[in-house]
Amino acid sequence: MFGKNIRIERIMDRESGNAVIVPMDHGISVGPIAGLTDMKSTVSDVVEGGATAVLMHKGIVPMGHRTAGHDVGLILHLSASTDLGTTSNSKVLVSTVEEALKLGADAVSVHINVGAETESMMLSDLGMVSGKCMEWGMPLIAMAYPRGPGIKNSFDPAAVAHAARVAAELGADIVKCSYTGDVDSFRSVVRGSVVPILIAGGPKMDSDMAILEMVSDSIEAGGHGVSIGRNIFQHRNVRGMTRAVSDIVLNGATVQEAAKHLG
Repeated sequence: MFGKNIRIERIMDRESGNAVIVPMDHGISVGPIAGLTDMKSTVSDVVEGGATAVLMHKGIVPMGHRTAGHDVGLILHLSASTDLGTTSNSKVLVSTVEEALKLGADAVSVHINVGAETESMMLSDLGMVSGKCMEWGMPLIAMAYPRGPGIKNSFDPAAVAHAARVAAELGADIVKCSYTGDVDSFRSVVRGSVVPILIAGGPKMDSDMAILEMVSDSIEAGGHGVSIGRNIFQHRNVRGMTRAVSDIVLNGATVQEAAKHLG
């Protein structure tokens, strides 16, 4: 566990115990969208803005991670699917823990959709990866969402709490999930997870204040930070938005104080 603890400190802020992760794995699911073409520039902006870690697939690591000369935590994403496929909710493993170690990653992440047609396969994969992480002392982040034909509302607090608990039960050290819309309901998700929770940013939002208020509310509910992609790397001011989010998550700033970083 000692090695795992050392690696966790590379992706989370030591003083606050929180994390600002910027995932950049969208190239597989939706293609080369804005913000993910000049990886060196984007990584530089989010690091300068205070991000504690970036997340990407193995083929992009040499093009993005630390290429701008900045020191930032690296999380290798192990699972994938594309929006062009007919089973986009079914994630498959495309990388291994051993590959992550060879690339110098500080943690790995796996995506599971609880309720999807191939839920059983994804649960099996998460369990297998968890075992490998325990063997090698590698931190494991699980992106866990209630998604599938029987899920009527993927933001339902009970469903989100269930998905988060599934990830924790199978050995995730940190769980990334959707924000449920209010402090009280999300507090129940946090309590039920038993491991630190990060919120996802979700689809690109139109309002900067809405993003910052969501981040602030999640921290108030006991969350340990964020894993926000498009609402950061597609922002008109990537560095400023990262700084605003980081100020809330890592320094306890108010929404109004954080918003000043946006100019």
